[in-house]
Amino acid sequence: MAKTAISSSHLEKLRQQLHDSLFLDFDEYGLQEQTTGEFNSTYLGVQLNSAFQPIYDSAAGELHGHEAFLRPSLGGELPSSPEFAFSYAEQSGKLVQFDRVSRTLHVLNFRQIYDENGLLFLNVHPKLLISVNGHGKVFERILHSNSVATDRVVIEIKEALVEQDKQLLEAIENYRDRGYKIALDNFGSDRSNIDRLWKFTPEYVKFDLSVIQAAQKNSRVHQILPALVRLVKDSGAKPIFTGIETQLQLDIAFASGGELIQGNFLGKPATADALQEKRYFPATSNRV
Repeated sequence: MAKTAISSSHLEKLRQQLHDSLFLDFDEYGLQEQTTGEFNSTYLGVQLNSAFQPIYDSAAGELHGHEAFLRPSLGGELPSSPEFAFSYAEQSGKLVQFDRVSRTLHVLNFRQIYDENGLLFLNVHPKLLISVNGHGKVFERILHSNSVATDRVVIEIKEALVEQDKQLLEAIENYRDRGYKIALDNFGSDRSNIDRLWKFTPEYVKFDLSVIQAAQKNSRVHQILPALVRLVKDSGAKPIFTGIETQLQLDIAFASGGELIQGNFLGKPATADALQEKRYFPATSNRV
């Protein structure tokens, strides 16, 4: 795939769009285009980069999409965690702006690995769900300006972190009304609510990585896992096994009826530039 670096005219147009629509400024947010065509940003003293992890469809034998991850670092050298970076932004009173520039980075960099059928999975900070009417609408503008339709974007929601069903349902409905798909993330963790499968009817359910780990260590969990997969499918959602780290875990996911799979064993989060050289389905199993 050829590099897709943004031309100077497109770059100036993007600069104006960010200023007028998203209230983002190239200088204030330190947005920079690299020689690879990727973008990074320096905001609040934290350098921000995007990484993408593939999600594969084992039944179709093809790439299904990518989950975007934020890779923050201090001074561009000392790695930090997204949790620390978002917490720091919140304490600085800049949570909305920080999230906005992070998502903008992901969309701009997603252009590098843009595929006709590939989806972009994006996490949403739980505290920003209540501002979906304004925040989600603003985000649409950067998607549309880069020819990424909202139905190509899956909003990942860690439902266990939101206690009020009414608040969560309103957020989901607002996103869905704009064409986004919904994924309930970290499902199967200690704080998950199974009845939310029917209340919120998500398009995807991402099993917490503890699920596949427990199935590997505990024979009883291993035995009931196929029933859990069927339960998710019966609700109308597509289950995604995350945290696949070994061949054994991959085999367990397949044996349990899992088709969408994600994890370091299949592909670690990488820059869009690096992923351009790896657009194949990994031969890690007889079924893959």
